[in-house]
Amino acid sequence: MTDTQKIALVTGASRGLGAALALELSKTHHVVAVARTTGALEELDDKIKAAGGAATLAPMDITNKDAMAHLCRSIHDRWGPIDVWAHTAIYGPALMPTPDLDDKGWTQALNTNVEATRNLIFMVNALMTDDSTALFFADDHAGQKFFAGYGATKAAQMALVRSWAAENTKLGPRIVIAEPEPLATTMRTRFFPGEDRSKLAAAEDEARRILSDAELT
Repeated sequence: MTDTQKIALVTGASRGLGAALALELSKTHHVVAVARTTGALEELDDKIKAAGGAATLAPMDITNKDAMAHLCRSIHDRWGPIDVWAHTAIYGPALMPTPDLDDKGWTQALNTNVEATRNLIFMVNALMTDDSTALFFADDHAGQKFFAGYGATKAAQMALVRSWAAENTKLGPRIVIAEPEPLATTMRTRFFPGEDRSKLAAAEDEARRILSDAELT
């Protein structure tokens, strides 16, 4: 990468919308791609290289606070400020009646969707300037039957983000909340197993639309 190339951090970059955003951003940015699955990150890296871009792979769990703090410090020491942060990492526990929501699924959803987001906002904010953009994604299922685990934790995540956005209206960084069309992702297949996937949006198309709407392309 050149000294003047922009830096984009994508958390949850291994598949779905995160991978599509990383690939699209790599046309204009050096991408730092974070996800737990090393193999999927390597596949993304191959696509980015084939398209003429470059990425730094960070195979780690965003719920590991120490690992994420080390990554953010490394980004600061190597590149300084970042220009874009796209946060797509999410966990959807199995759908079930609210009284049956188990500790394991609830805890993982809470740690991934809420606590990790809170920690990352604190850490990544220090890497951003007033001209940087943080990009988040609404997916409202709060109050829908069988969605207690995902709906509650996703709503809490969005409450954090919307407060941060309201606080930054006159300063920066810029906080953008996008609303993707229903996507043909693995998580959606688990939520809606009988759905006609041919009617769902492609992640690549949505990535281009979202980045264009956010004036990031």
